[in-house]
Amino acid sequence: MKIKINQPFIDKFAGDRTYNPMQRQTPEVLYALVNPIGYPKAELIHYNKELAKSLGFGSPLTAEETDLLNANPPGDLKTYATAYAGHQFGNWAGQLGDGRAIGLGEILDDKGNSIELQWKGAGATPYSRHADGRAVLRSTIREYLMSEAMFHLGVPTTRSLSISLSGEDVMRDIMYNGNPALEPGAVMIRTAKSFIRFGHFQFLTANGKIDALKNLADWVIGRYYPSIQNLEGKDKYIAFLTEVQDRTICMIIDWYRVGFVHGVMNTDNMSILGLTIDYGPYAMMEEYDLKFTSNTTDLPGRRYAFGQQGNIALWNINALANALYPLIDDTDAIRHVLDNFEPIFWKRFDVMMSAKLGLDLDDIQANQTLIKSWQLMMLDLKLDYTLFFVELMKYRENGKFNLENICYQDLSDEQRKSLDDFLKAYDTQLENNTLSKQESLKLMREANPQFILRNYQLYDAIQDAEKGNYAKFEKLYEALQNPYENKFPELQQKRPDWVDGVPGCSMLSCSS
Repeated sequence: MKIKINQPFIDKFAGDRTYNPMQRQTPEVLYALVNPIGYPKAELIHYNKELAKSLGFGSPLTAEETDLLNANPPGDLKTYATAYAGHQFGNWAGQLGDGRAIGLGEILDDKGNSIELQWKGAGATPYSRHADGRAVLRSTIREYLMSEAMFHLGVPTTRSLSISLSGEDVMRDIMYNGNPALEPGAVMIRTAKSFIRFGHFQFLTANGKIDALKNLADWVIGRYYPSIQNLEGKDKYIAFLTEVQDRTICMIIDWYRVGFVHGVMNTDNMSILGLTIDYGPYAMMEEYDLKFTSNTTDLPGRRYAFGQQGNIALWNINALANALYPLIDDTDAIRHVLDNFEPIFWKRFDVMMSAKLGLDLDDIQANQTLIKSWQLMMLDLKLDYTLFFVELMKYRENGKFNLENICYQDLSDEQRKSLDDFLKAYDTQLENNTLSKQESLKLMREANPQFILRNYQLYDAIQDAEKGNYAKFEKLYEALQNPYENKFPELQQKRPDWVDGVPGCSMLSCSS
């Protein structure tokens, strides 16, 4: 093959090399070699030309490259699934692992970065937990489009390289309500600098593999956190925890900036590099609601609701700290790191919100009252989160604000007055701005997307794709490339009424 694939992870660590896909515990090793099931009738339906080019894929693709994307690799490639553990919905779940993902290894991109590749939906692994390891077109399209949308929004994320029909139908119960149905099967390749998760460290600590824990931490630090690799003893691992916390905070702040709700912030879904990973029952915020959860499995507790994502990030960092404790052995040092989470988080949150409002970034404290009044107004009026800021940018330009375009309910006179009161307070704050109008608008345009990928749009595209019509899929793919531009006004619309109550349009299950 023209593409050279390196496999440093399986070269570095011990694994189960029996190629046995039977579901089982593997407490002694970090991975198991496993072959993809093989899809002789697979059909490539889309690939990310820009990303493929950066990874050295041909244009056009060679037959071998197409086979690789279709999960039909050359026989000499050692493919693998990794073992990890974690907390799911706050409860310890023990061994988890790559149940639907199979790793290929790494490719050097055109900038010299090592990029890891995984198939998702290529068959069962020892970590599939009584599942089949396959994926359906519906969930594959959702991950394929949303991870690319997040990349172009400027949010740290895994990326999508290709999507193929597997040539098989797969049985799924989309809402876990006893109504399974056959759906078109699919497989995708996703990429990241690393797919290592908090759960990999939890797995080793839970199994008492402290030497392996140290080896994994040192390996991750050396490859992805080189600025701290020369520190010694516990100082290195305290710095590691600090750096992971910092990247996680940056990611969550970006989630709030664009209105992303992950839906399943279990510790096994947390990237050690602060990347958004595992796009299941996610949603982009529509009407502003801190209690909104995109996951039916998260009801009624709403642990992973929009407004809880910062708190859960801290909870998960605490779980990672527990996993790293054998390397640190200093409760006070760990507590010092964790105590810094909230002040750092809220300072960055206020900076982010100030940018969305086009306000001075030099005196954030002066903006806090307006930010709080904005939030109270949004919670009361339930306005569309993204479209509110689109309208606010228009208001900043020409003094006009179209409320009707962004409402999901009939508003009382008092509610309409609360918007007027906010805009008056906003004007007053702008008068004290040291930024010029153009500088303020520039800040707003960089912070506020005009297009977001809404679940009802995905649902619509998936319905057509399942019938072999990819026109809506392609349009969404084109639109998400430039989310800060108004290229497709017809896609800049609030959720229509027909969506309410339709499975897959607003809330989704973990099966999604």
